[in-house]
Amino acid sequence: MQKTLCLLLLLCFGCHEPVRDKFDLVIANGNIIDLETGKISVEDIFISNGRIKRIERKDDSFLYDTNQTIDATGKYVLPGFWDNHVHFRGGDSLISANKNFLKLYIANGVTTVRDAGGDLTASLMQWKAEIAKGSLIGPNIFTSGPKIDGPAATWAGSLEVENELDIENALDVLQRIPSDYVKLYDSRISGENYLKTIQAAETRGLITSGHMPFTVTLDETVDAGIDAIEHLYYVMKGCAADEKRVTAKLKNKEIGFWQAMPLLMKSYADSTAQRTFTKLKENKVYVVPTLHIGKILSYLDETDHTDDPYLKYMGKGIIKTYQGRINGALNASKKVRADRKNLDAFFGKLAKSLNDSEVGLLAGSDSGAFNSYTYPGVSLHEELKQMVANGISPLDALRASAPNGADFLKQDADYGILSVGKISDLVLLDANPLEDIANTKSIHTVVKGNTIINKDKLNELLNTAIQN
Repeated sequence: MQKTLCLLLLLCFGCHEPVRDKFDLVIANGNIIDLETGKISVEDIFISNGRIKRIERKDDSFLYDTNQTIDATGKYVLPGFWDNHVHFRGGDSLISANKNFLKLYIANGVTTVRDAGGDLTASLMQWKAEIAKGSLIGPNIFTSGPKIDGPAATWAGSLEVENELDIENALDVLQRIPSDYVKLYDSRISGENYLKTIQAAETRGLITSGHMPFTVTLDETVDAGIDAIEHLYYVMKGCAADEKRVTAKLKNKEIGFWQAMPLLMKSYADSTAQRTFTKLKENKVYVVPTLHIGKILSYLDETDHTDDPYLKYMGKGIIKTYQGRINGALNASKKVRADRKNLDAFFGKLAKSLNDSEVGLLAGSDSGAFNSYTYPGVSLHEELKQMVANGISPLDALRASAPNGADFLKQDADYGILSVGKISDLVLLDANPLEDIANTKSIHTVVKGNTIINKDKLNELLNTAIQN
């Protein structure tokens, strides 16, 4: 009767009902954390087709319809976490175990990972496609594909280069995959071919990151065009007043990588470091500190991990790969153990110095097979915790996850911060991470596109990830 009356009035007098916007999901009344400014405001987020359409304070005059609403009162909303250094690897026998990691990332609010090279590229690309289609639960995956290294490379699946033709062929392979960036490794590649690979990749407009052979200087690496340095060993080398002399010793094979560490740490000079920090900042070179795994590996000789709660998610095959690093730590001399712990403490200070100098940091866990007791998902939170423990603010630590990760991979049009037009990957926390970084673990809900994963479903993911 009412609809008929309205229709008659519409025909007779031209009246009409107000147009109502339609959304797939509304997150109402949440404490929205702006990772650019650190400000928090109570606003509603309107989502359709997996993207943020509006963010605004509650407005009763704005009429809309929605398929789903999340009452985010008292919750803290920020972009889904990015782990900017992970690995999927270990050969065919560990494909299933690696796939299981996907659940652990989502269960910990990690909606995006940057794979830093491995030997499971075919499987990884399949998972990446299935996740994009929504047929598999997991984080967005950006991958380097196989690493580039020299002949007889340490890691299985690496693309081995010995000359310029090899370099071009390797880059062709990566572009055919297609990989999202180029990862270089330093186990066998010559310093000359390392620099040529970076230059060739930059010529093609490719993003580059990696380890750095100690037979080249950090200045040479930055000048070649590297976009990110994985781990702090190489930055430390560029902060040493004695870098050139130590490099010459390495070239002449008078010392090796680990023998160079005490020499470089001893010759650390503030003036040299400041020049290096300025150069990294001016060339927009990101640095991945990987502090958490450094702490874990430095204290393998002291810490008993047999009761770690995340061991039950790893499976026997993954746990077996941990043994190499464990044996190395247990069999090391007293001096080597002490040197490793000193280096760990030094790296914490170096990470803070880099951040104080406004060098961009990327939060990455280095989790995956072979990296003992560094567990996918939860280790990203431990990395943020280590950053803050070393004097980096919670806000800057959070920026090192999603915002910097998206910027480094040139994905900032879609990811990084909560703003209109971005893909709606976000987390709702029960407590404020700016007050205590440990609150990043207080995950209430994960939203990935239009998919809502509440606490019950997150717990279910963890339960189904347990390995017998």
